[in-house]
Order: sequence, then C-alpha cells, then structure tokens
Amino acid sequence: MSIKDQVIAILAEQAMLEPGDIAMDNALEDIGIDSLGLVECIFAIEEAFDINVPFNANDPQAGDFDITSIASIISAVEKLKAEQGG
Repeated sequence: MSIKDQVIAILAEQAMLEPGDIAMDNALEDIGIDSLGLVECIFAIEEAFDINVPFNANDPQAGDFDITSIASIISAVEKLKAEQGG
C-alpha cells in the first residue's frame, strides 16, 4: 500500500468515511475531522510510518507539518519518511 493510500485510510477511519469519499483537495474540516481528531490522526500517522511529526497541537497552522489539505498531509508524510530514513 502506498503512503498516499495509507494516509487516506487513516484519515477515512478517523472521519468514519470510506477512503473513496476523500478528495485530495479536501481540508480536514471538510471530512469532519476536528482538532481532537487531528491529534489522533497525527498519532496514527506517526505509528503507521515510524516517523516523528513536528506538530504543535495548540497551533496546528504554526508547525512545519502542512495540514491545509489531504494532498499536503500526504506530501508532508512522504517528505518526513525520506528525511527520517524511511
């Protein structure tokens, strides 16, 4: 399974949607993921990919991990995997 498919599966599970219901340009809010859900997604992504996400739960927009869209989250995970020897 690709990184893209894994990230979408994690987000879909959190949002209680089917992976096919998630579009790359969706924001997390578009699929019903709130701030608590975001934190849970980050933990799930870290565990699934064995990476450390630079994430500020108090101000998600201030971190280096771009959460503006599904595509940006996938891109950030791919970048972290590459940087962290994945």
